[in-house]
Amino acid sequence: MTRTYSFLSKASTRGLAGNGAGRKAGMVVLGTVGLAMAGCADQSGPGAATGPQAPKAATSHKIGVLLPLTGPNAALGHELLAGAQLALAENGTSTAPGQASALQMDVHDTAAVGGASAAATAAAEAGDGIILGPLTAVDTAAAAPAAQSASMPVLAFTSDVGQARNGVWVMGITPEDQVERLVATARQEGRHRFAAFLPDNPLGHALGNGLLASCRDQGLMSPTIVYHTGSPASITQMMRELSSYDTRRAEAQPDGNASAPASTPATPATGSADTTDKTLPSDLAAALKGGSDTSATASADGAAQTPAVPKLAPPPFDALLLGDTGLGLKNVIGALADSQVSSANVRIMGPGLWAAFATKLGALKGAWYAAPDPSSRQSFANRFMARNHHMPRPLADLSYDAAKVATTVARVAPNGYPADVLTRSEGFAGVDGPFTLLPDGRTRRALGVFEVLDNGGGAKLRVPATTKSAVSG
Repeated sequence: MTRTYSFLSKASTRGLAGNGAGRKAGMVVLGTVGLAMAGCADQSGPGAATGPQAPKAATSHKIGVLLPLTGPNAALGHELLAGAQLALAENGTSTAPGQASALQMDVHDTAAVGGASAAATAAAEAGDGIILGPLTAVDTAAAAPAAQSASMPVLAFTSDVGQARNGVWVMGITPEDQVERLVATARQEGRHRFAAFLPDNPLGHALGNGLLASCRDQGLMSPTIVYHTGSPASITQMMRELSSYDTRRAEAQPDGNASAPASTPATPATGSADTTDKTLPSDLAAALKGGSDTSATASADGAAQTPAVPKLAPPPFDALLLGDTGLGLKNVIGALADSQVSSANVRIMGPGLWAAFATKLGALKGAWYAAPDPSSRQSFANRFMARNHHMPRPLADLSYDAAKVATTVARVAPNGYPADVLTRSEGFAGVDGPFTLLPDGRTRRALGVFEVLDNGGGAKLRVPATTKSAVSG
């Protein structure tokens, strides 16, 4: 079944039991009430299926929420629901003429029978004016047709920009948005020749598409993009090709010809390149060697085992976008050293995922990634903690932001959630900073640019978070 309930600014915190389960005394707050009631969402079977009649137009301010509240993603679904509940508890009062003072939240379980499509249809039939969710790109694609036929805007929690369209907004921080921020900042630094060395996977292609679009939109020449398969040998060889290593090596030789070692790529995962220590910090060189004693750079009498590699000219790009993490990134770092691509003449850039392990990126000192400023989140984290007794997961930021959009629009729009108000130029105040909903379904978020420090120092905020337009709450 589907439950509808209101969030009042002075609501009682008396607990309710969902499905007969008791709650611990003294621990019940309004958010727990919502969780208990939402746990029953869309359990009525055939009653939740699509009806033959067309859903009525969305003119109310009732807020539909589509999340997985049962099944393997139930814990995450309830976490996002708690984020939305917090926003309504703080801001859930409509002041528009003719509207009830308390905004209602209508929760539907996308993991129930019929999935996200049935949940969206149930929301339309219930007269909801907007949908917060679903969680995934697959569920967003399934829910969008019913929502759009009922003129219900969708604020989806996915970061797949492929789901963005008129009336369906992608609330997640997309790879494309990160790249746009990096390219704009690098361009201001004087970088104009961009390239990318990316894994051949969905993230890599999203980053690559973002780089193509960003360079086009900012009037830069089309970037060179290489997708690698992940094996150490292929990473090294493809990096040499991208960086024109053989040509640069030949130009560095007195006779104009590259010597034999230039065509025999090293294997960065094992640290077999004899010159690794000369071009990498000692901690990375040790890691690449993996403790092996077979890669010494000199014999017992001090003679070099292989010819020294001369210093090469810079590669044919001055900014390079990477997309790997983990072992793949370790191999890419080794390939950068092998091809003499360094921060001395190239701005290395990467995904926001690097923020999670920035202290381990010392070998990429000077590299950039774009991400929200964590200091912006502290106030939200404290309020969420006080209400739910645990720190919020990052995705709870998105559900809070989406609910904040709904409550903000409901205060000024007399009916429903008009697109021109949702896409207002001043945007909205979010957990991680200001953001703006664009007419094409993308979300432009204020991202800072962080620079990696050496010696396990993590990263520092190089350029503060900003968007293209001024933002208010």
